[in-house]
Amino acid sequence: MERETLLGLYRTMQIIRQTEEELARCHQRGLVLGACHTYVGEEAIASGVCAHLSEHDVVFSTHRGHGHALAKGAHPRELMAELFGRETGLSRGRGGSMHLFSPEIGMMGTSGIVGPCILQACGGGYSFKLMRLPHVAVAFFGDGASNNGAFHEGLNMASIWKLPVLFVCENNQYATEVPNAYAAGNPSVGSRGASYGMPGFELDGNDVLEIHRVAGEAIARARAGGGPTLIECKTYRTRAHAEGMGDFTYRTREDVEEWKKRCPIARLRTSLPSEQFDKIDREVPAMVKESREFAEKSPWPDANTATNYVYAAPASRPSPLAAPHPSREITYSQATHEAISEEMAKNPRIFVMGEGIGVRGGNFKTTDGLFQKYGAERLCDTPICERGFVGLACGAAMTGTRPIIDFMFADFVMDSVGEIVNQIAKMQYMSSGRLKMPVLLRGCIGIGHSAATHHSGSYYAMYAQVPGLRVVVPSMPADAKGLLKRALNCDDPVLFLEHREILQVKGPVPEGDYEIEFGKASVVREGRDVTVVALARMVHLTLGVCDELEREGISVEIVDPRTVSPLDTETILQSVAKTGRLLIVDEPPAPCGFAAEIAARIVADGFDSLDAPIRRLTGAFCPTPYSPPLEAVMVPQPKQIADAIRQLMTE
Repeated sequence: MERETLLGLYRTMQIIRQTEEELARCHQRGLVLGACHTYVGEEAIASGVCAHLSEHDVVFSTHRGHGHALAKGAHPRELMAELFGRETGLSRGRGGSMHLFSPEIGMMGTSGIVGPCILQACGGGYSFKLMRLPHVAVAFFGDGASNNGAFHEGLNMASIWKLPVLFVCENNQYATEVPNAYAAGNPSVGSRGASYGMPGFELDGNDVLEIHRVAGEAIARARAGGGPTLIECKTYRTRAHAEGMGDFTYRTREDVEEWKKRCPIARLRTSLPSEQFDKIDREVPAMVKESREFAEKSPWPDANTATNYVYAAPASRPSPLAAPHPSREITYSQATHEAISEEMAKNPRIFVMGEGIGVRGGNFKTTDGLFQKYGAERLCDTPICERGFVGLACGAAMTGTRPIIDFMFADFVMDSVGEIVNQIAKMQYMSSGRLKMPVLLRGCIGIGHSAATHHSGSYYAMYAQVPGLRVVVPSMPADAKGLLKRALNCDDPVLFLEHREILQVKGPVPEGDYEIEFGKASVVREGRDVTVVALARMVHLTLGVCDELEREGISVEIVDPRTVSPLDTETILQSVAKTGRLLIVDEPPAPCGFAAEIAARIVADGFDSLDAPIRRLTGAFCPTPYSPPLEAVMVPQPKQIADAIRQLMTE
């Protein structure tokens, strides 16, 4: 190996070691405000792998990610400033030790949750494959993640699609305090590569030269289209799991001291005369000292910016084309299909993933015919691994593409709720707005057709509690098309939920290119006496009783919010100011739900407009049964809606 390469590896390892040891001292001084997971003893791995990466290659990391960030090119001053909670930190003070972002150099983030980095690296690899770019995505993770479901789902996806991904398992013997020898039925992580049809290696994690050689070959193979590689690096962390934690209830001092003798830095130092390393040994401590002083002097973030970057800044877009009249009448399903097909034609970075959405066209024909138009890479059938391909979508969005995840039923995507809530929804915030998250998650909700309890959920109230998500629940075909187009042209993650019982409902849908802004309700029917707020199928059931009530002298106004988050409270307040009465009709159960949120907002801001108490008519607080007579009592029916309106008029 060339002298300059050896010195470069040594310099990177020393930067990591000296920075981490200084951070440990800073933690004792109280400068590090939260957790501090150091990389001491494992420096050879990040240094050997990242030496082959350009700024266009991307790294996805785990909670012990300081070394990865530094090896990828982050400066110690930014790393230290982040752990000190300062404005100049890698994540501008929003992340700390476990959430480090520097997308400018391809450091796509570290995560306090075990496993997502594996899936996100698959997403980066998918983006590069789709865009025909010669870049590589690397996932660094610990031995604990190798026993997590994300490991299986990620390696399987990377293998079947031959993604340019390098999986690096840093086996430091313990997942927090649980030994890998106990936690794994097959503790040889590298040998598992063969099970996924990819090369797998078991390396001495303290031998930077061997890591550099094997990683270099794997990265070159990935760039050339040869697919993924799994590398297990057997190493040891010589400090506690996190600074300040007890260390010797699960391992011994003797073990730690023995591993210190295998120090990767000392080992590399024997490869050249010592004086050739002396200059680095003088320079690095001075750099680290200057970095710590810089971090200490750096300003705190402005408290007024605490809620910035939850959502992307609205893109500057041309005004929608005026809808020609008269409009056609097509089904809800045809309207959404038209929106996707039109947007895919305009944007080659849009791709769809899901089970059976390719040649088959989807369980509800959501992608019918699109495979023939756009091919297998843009209409990608997946294994049954919802966590896997939702996590992949996160990494794909981070690296420049726009995934649509078709999860068929809302119940199915519950397997991936961690990826949605902890990763997709928070990524823009944690990266201080430097990463966008244009992910569209779509699927069916609602009770009907004896689907029973695992195919009938709605869950939109639950997801509306998550900052960073847009939650869209259209009821009309025209709304579905306009809102779907908005979702495919914004930079926020959108959960687009479609009630299965209204997919074949017909309605007027404008031709031409138009969008509907999120957070703008629709007054579906104007009235004088009572306001009914409803979503999805409940809008149609309420419409069905309005003429009957009109003949009785009761004029009903129906407000359809269309989006649950953001929620257009103002339109509801204006309606209640006119009618004086409010009924909220909602299919899911009442406790902690969408109807409760609307009631609370109207009481807070429109109490003086009310002539009667707010009433809610919701579904039963019960799992969904199978038999039709049982199923029917789970949701509000037309007669119940009409009776609730009549009752409200007497109050």
